[in-house]
Amino acid sequence: MPEVTLVFKRQSKYMIYLLAIFVLGWGFTSYQAVFAGLLLGTSLSLYNLWLINQKMKKFSQALDEGTKIKSLGTMTRFASAGLAVIIALEFSEHFHMISVVLGLMTAYFVIIIDFFIHLKR
Repeated sequence: MPEVTLVFKRQSKYMIYLLAIFVLGWGFTSYQAVFAGLLLGTSLSLYNLWLINQKMKKFSQALDEGTKIKSLGTMTRFASAGLAVIIALEFSEHFHMISVVLGLMTAYFVIIIDFFIHLKR
Protein backbone atom coordinates (compact mmCIF):
# COMPACT_ATOMS: atom_id res chain seq x y z
CA MET A 1 0.00 0.00 0.00
CA PRO A 2 1.45 3.40 -0.93
CA GLU A 3 2.68 5.57 1.90
CA VAL A 4 0.18 8.34 1.09
CA THR A 5 -2.68 5.91 1.68
CA LEU A 6 -1.20 4.73 4.97
CA VAL A 7 -0.75 8.29 6.18
CA PHE A 8 -4.31 9.16 5.14
CA LYS A 9 -5.75 6.15 6.98
CA ARG A 10 -3.80 7.00 10.12
CA GLN A 11 -4.82 10.66 10.05
CA SER A 12 -8.45 9.93 9.29
CA LYS A 13 -8.49 7.50 12.21
CA TYR A 14 -7.28 10.30 14.49
CA MET A 15 -9.98 12.59 13.10
CA ILE A 16 -12.69 10.01 13.72
CA TYR A 17 -11.50 9.66 17.33
CA LEU A 18 -11.76 13.42 17.69
CA LEU A 19 -15.26 13.36 16.22
CA ALA A 20 -16.25 10.71 18.78
CA ILE A 21 -14.90 12.90 21.59
CA PHE A 22 -16.86 15.86 20.23
CA VAL A 23 -20.05 13.77 20.11
CA LEU A 24 -19.53 12.83 23.75
CA GLY A 25 -18.90 16.48 24.60
CA TRP A 26 -22.05 17.50 22.77
CA GLY A 27 -24.11 14.85 24.55
CA PHE A 28 -22.81 15.21 28.09
CA THR A 29 -21.94 18.88 28.57
CA SER A 30 -23.87 22.12 28.53
CA TYR A 31 -21.67 23.45 25.68
CA GLN A 32 -23.74 21.90 22.92
CA ALA A 33 -23.33 24.80 20.47
CA VAL A 34 -19.54 24.68 20.86
CA PHE A 35 -19.35 20.93 20.30
CA ALA A 36 -21.88 21.08 17.45
CA GLY A 37 -19.63 23.67 15.77
CA LEU A 38 -16.60 21.46 16.32
CA LEU A 39 -18.51 18.50 14.86
CA LEU A 40 -19.57 20.46 11.78
CA GLY A 41 -16.13 21.92 11.16
CA THR A 42 -14.24 18.69 11.83
CA SER A 43 -16.61 16.67 9.63
CA LEU A 44 -15.95 18.97 6.70
CA SER A 45 -12.26 19.01 7.58
CA LEU A 46 -12.24 15.22 7.33
CA TYR A 47 -13.97 15.54 3.96
CA ASN A 48 -11.27 18.01 2.86
CA LEU A 49 -8.58 15.60 4.03
CA TRP A 50 -10.19 12.87 1.91
CA LEU A 51 -10.35 15.24 -1.07
CA ILE A 52 -6.68 16.16 -0.84
CA ASN A 53 -5.80 12.47 -0.55
CA GLN A 54 -7.72 11.70 -3.74
CA LYS A 55 -6.06 14.59 -5.56
CA MET A 56 -2.61 13.51 -4.37
CA LYS A 57 -3.23 10.03 -5.76
CA LYS A 58 -4.17 11.53 -9.14
CA PHE A 59 -1.16 13.87 -8.96
CA SER A 60 1.18 10.97 -8.25
CA GLN A 61 -0.31 8.96 -11.09
CA ALA A 62 0.05 11.92 -13.45
CA LEU A 63 3.71 12.31 -12.47
CA ASP A 64 4.33 8.62 -13.16
CA GLU A 65 2.68 8.90 -16.57
CA GLY A 66 4.33 12.23 -17.40
CA THR A 67 1.02 14.06 -17.81
CA LYS A 68 -0.29 17.19 -16.11
CA ILE A 69 -3.05 17.66 -13.58
CA LYS A 70 -5.01 20.88 -13.69
CA SER A 71 -5.65 21.45 -9.97
CA LEU A 72 -5.30 20.02 -6.48
CA GLY A 73 -8.91 20.94 -5.64
CA THR A 74 -8.34 24.16 -3.76
CA MET A 75 -11.66 25.68 -4.80
CA THR A 76 -13.56 22.58 -3.70
CA ARG A 77 -12.00 22.77 -0.25
CA PHE A 78 -12.74 26.50 -0.06
CA ALA A 79 -16.34 25.80 -1.05
CA SER A 80 -16.76 23.21 1.70
CA ALA A 81 -15.35 25.68 4.24
CA GLY A 82 -17.77 28.29 2.92
CA LEU A 83 -20.61 25.79 3.29
CA ALA A 84 -19.68 25.23 6.94
CA VAL A 85 -19.66 28.97 7.60
CA ILE A 86 -23.00 29.47 5.83
CA ILE A 87 -24.58 26.65 7.87
CA ALA A 88 -23.16 28.12 11.09
CA LEU A 89 -24.46 31.59 10.20
CA GLU A 90 -27.90 30.30 9.22
CA PHE A 91 -28.28 28.23 12.37
CA SER A 92 -26.30 30.41 14.77
CA GLU A 93 -28.36 29.25 17.76
CA HIS A 94 -27.07 25.69 17.20
CA PHE A 95 -23.47 26.28 16.06
CA HIS A 96 -20.73 28.36 17.62
CA MET A 97 -18.89 30.12 14.77
CA ILE A 98 -15.40 30.06 16.31
CA SER A 99 -15.78 26.33 16.98
CA VAL A 100 -16.72 25.76 13.35
CA VAL A 101 -13.58 27.57 12.19
CA LEU A 102 -11.41 25.64 14.67
CA GLY A 103 -13.04 22.42 13.47
CA LEU A 104 -12.20 23.31 9.87
CA MET A 105 -8.54 23.62 10.88
CA THR A 106 -8.51 20.28 12.72
CA ALA A 107 -7.11 18.32 9.77
CA TYR A 108 -4.14 20.64 9.57
CA PHE A 109 -3.46 20.23 13.30
CA VAL A 110 -3.70 16.45 12.92
CA ILE A 111 -1.33 16.49 9.93
CA ILE A 112 1.25 18.57 11.83
CA ILE A 113 1.03 16.47 14.99
CA ASP A 114 1.20 13.24 12.98
CA PHE A 115 4.26 14.54 11.14
CA PHE A 116 6.11 15.32 14.36
CA ILE A 117 5.14 11.99 15.93
CA HIS A 118 6.47 10.03 12.96
CA LEU A 119 9.50 12.27 12.58
CA LYS A 120 10.75 10.91 15.90
CA ARG A 121 10.40 7.28 14.77
